[in-house]
Amino acid sequence: MANIKSQKKRNVTNEKRRLRNKAVRSELKTRIKVAKGALTEGGEGADELVRSAQRRLAKAASKGHVHKRQAARRTSRLMKAAAKADTAD
Repeated sequence: MANIKSQKKRNVTNEKRRLRNKAVRSELKTRIKVAKGALTEGGEGADELVRSAQRRLAKAASKGHVHKRQAARRTSRLMKAAAKADTAD
């Protein structure tokens, strides 16, 4: 445990940020999984789910919850799956 007051405060803020980032990343994984599931099943709302996942990825990248390249990579893979699903129909 730190002895310096500023470091103690920093540890508290780091823990808050870690928990917030964890929640955001978990939500991203869920949204991507749901969107990919809808694409494979060919559900009616698949396009909206994909858009929602894209929006959340972009927001998480801009806020620094995930790296911008990771968000771009996940978006790209999601769009590739969406294009594949569209051609399969």
